[in-house]
Amino acid sequence: MYSKQDVGAISPRVKEQMISCLQDKGIKDLAVLNAMRIVPRHKFVDEALAHRAYDEKTVLPIGHKQTLSDSYVVALMTESLLSGETPKRVLEIGTGSGYQTAILAKLVSNIYTVERIEALSERARDRFITMGITNVEMKLDDGHLGWIDKAPFDGIIVTAAPTGIPALLMEQLKVGGKMVLPVGPELGEQQLLELTKLEDGSYKEKFLEMTKFVPMRAGSQ
Repeated sequence: MYSKQDVGAISPRVKEQMISCLQDKGIKDLAVLNAMRIVPRHKFVDEALAHRAYDEKTVLPIGHKQTLSDSYVVALMTESLLSGETPKRVLEIGTGSGYQTAILAKLVSNIYTVERIEALSERARDRFITMGITNVEMKLDDGHLGWIDKAPFDGIIVTAAPTGIPALLMEQLKVGGKMVLPVGPELGEQQLLELTKLEDGSYKEKFLEMTKFVPMRAGSQ
């Protein structure tokens, strides 16, 4: 869904080692694995950290007290979101570096991504332009609010941890759609959950694993 790009000087062997590790940890979706193989993860962090980008267990700083999730968590959340019927319209809360967005852009027709930190949003936009990613719309706003004008969404993925399920996001999810997000306290581990919206507006919950994300903050800056 975007043009062929130069993936840089990182050895293909390093990328294949990451893919092998993801498979060993239970990632089975071949489309997700291929997207992880193709998208140049090292282009979404500072050059000094590029050599660590393909370690499937490494969380990397991206500035402004935010992080790029380790590749296993990115793959797990993506696989969970895409399980069953592939969503066409996905809302992402927390653009961050843009890496998760770029993975989704290989797999989903339209991505709507919201970031509260302007500097991160602008940097991600530059990366998308450089990489020829054209199926992403961006917004600077409080992620708790979602993107009402573009709702409803087939799927929602949240890359920062609220303390509870954000009601406005659930309202913007289609019946039968999935939301994948970490939920829990600011300090300590959180639960990574897959929520499927039911006809009465409630949801079916599936626990994926314990994880640790930066907290989901209100407002924008």
